[in-house]
Amino acid sequence: MRAEYDSAFEDTLARELAAFELGTLDPASFDHAAHVRMAFAMAGRYAFDDALARYSRALRRLCARVGRPDKYHATVTVAFLALVGERRMEHPGGDDSWDAFAERNPDLFERDCLDRWYDGAVLASDRARRTFILPAPRR
Repeated sequence: MRAEYDSAFEDTLARELAAFELGTLDPASFDHAAHVRMAFAMAGRYAFDDALARYSRALRRLCARVGRPDKYHATVTVAFLALVGERRMEHPGGDDSWDAFAERNPDLFERDCLDRWYDGAVLASDRARRTFILPAPRR
């Protein structure tokens, strides 16, 4: 039964990912959990640089589609995709299903999950929105 579920879910995820990349995904259905799911899918299918280019392009397209191109946030996009990719690599030979990943990483579903690395003022800045900002160095 699980193999059937996983296969059906993978088909659904592949269709959702294709719609995301094509810009045909319904923006009303693209909540934070969908951001996590698409990052998970991208990080599992592509090398990081390719995943980042695709994820960024799809998010920009989605923002433009809703008439809010200014909503795209470079720092959040890069940092979040890197975090998802890193978490996927923590279990390279284990269960890499969406359900297992989501269960292991509940913090990724919190909108403020990047607050461990970034000060709120930095993320709120126009500079962080336009270009990737590294987290502040440890002192």
